[in-house]
Amino acid sequence: MARALYTLGLWLALPVVLLRLGWRARKQPEYLENIGERFGRYAVRPDRPVLWLHAVSVGEARAAQPVIEALAARFPRHALVLTCMTPTGRATALSLYGARARVVYLPYDYPFAIRRFLDHFQPRVGVVMETEVWPNLMALCRHAGVPMALANARLSQRSFSRYARAGALAREAFGDFTCIAAQTDADAGRLAALGGRGGLDGQVGLDGHVGLDGHAPQVTGNLKFDVTPAPALLDLGRQWRAAQAGRRVFLAASTREGEEALLVPVLRQVAAAGHLTVLVPRHPQRFDEVAKQIAAAGLTLARRSRGEAPPEVAVWLGDSMGEMAAYFAMADCAYIGGSLLPFGGQNMIEAAACGCPALFGPHTWNFNEAALQAVATGAALRVADAEELAAKVAALLADATLRQRMAESALAFSHTHRGATDRTMALLSPLLPPTH
Repeated sequence: MARALYTLGLWLALPVVLLRLGWRARKQPEYLENIGERFGRYAVRPDRPVLWLHAVSVGEARAAQPVIEALAARFPRHALVLTCMTPTGRATALSLYGARARVVYLPYDYPFAIRRFLDHFQPRVGVVMETEVWPNLMALCRHAGVPMALANARLSQRSFSRYARAGALAREAFGDFTCIAAQTDADAGRLAALGGRGGLDGQVGLDGHVGLDGHAPQVTGNLKFDVTPAPALLDLGRQWRAAQAGRRVFLAASTREGEEALLVPVLRQVAAAGHLTVLVPRHPQRFDEVAKQIAAAGLTLARRSRGEAPPEVAVWLGDSMGEMAAYFAMADCAYIGGSLLPFGGQNMIEAAACGCPALFGPHTWNFNEAALQAVATGAALRVADAEELAAKVAALLADATLRQRMAESALAFSHTHRGATDRTMALLSPLLPPTH
């Protein structure tokens, strides 16, 4: 009954869904492309058995990289299909996996659209990255006999509270996963409380012990620690840094709406000291808006997308896609966006993998355990507000010894937490087809 009411609500909301696509397309025209896929219509049918992964957007698409590489190596005779929900996620997936996987949109959660998707691709298994759970999708995969896994699963207390309010609808959806690979003990506990299962008895947990309870989500760690920055991007970042003629570089990475205004005093302070700020907004549809904000603040600006060089300006706008590792390699220290305002914070793990000292604000519930551990190991600093951020940035840019110590701690922190891919693949193994 709960799912029937949910589906009725989806049908009633269909005009709003279509209007929302049009509204988003005002700033990002790609939302009006491939609309048929959002309702289960696809142009090309794979001619090989399909292994399917779902990554809702950019972060999940990047996190899927180690699993996609492992599956591609283990199952060369299978086709990989990667579904997304956002144009930026799709573009990221195409740039990363276009030669190895077919990248399409996952349909909206209408039963007819999900059936079309399953009939078209006939996946042997489905792997959902992090926490993208749709009730009709899960129920119809169960009816079709498609085993479903939730990989790199995370569930903050806020998200848990929202799902818990859905009651039986959420319990049914999470209960339809054959196995769940959670990032942390806290994530596993919340997922178990929602009805999530861990799969078969005898799966290997993060501590190397074999789990005794086959219905408990297994802790496998965070796959993002296993994503290795591309050497070409690291080299590019070092080239950018060498062109600064001694200027130090502060990076504001993955900033969210409203944060740029808070960061203007920091940017002015960095410029007054003769250094450079690289500013990379999280969402590409905001690039032009942020450029106008910086110009209105009286700061000189150059844009990466136009090939403009940064040496003579105060702010270099990183309005490019897929180059974050290069920006981290260029920077002396970086603020990780989405954390000064209550967005939950963006991923600081990539900064650590590039050996970049990180700073973030009080709101880091999306990566809470990683943030706590990064601070505890000396790889990152937490600030209470923009004023404290300005003070910490000034101190870091002035202290080469402190920067070097934090950079070394960041690399050690990143290396220590690797291994989630092997544990995840061990958990997925009973669901996957034979390799012979």
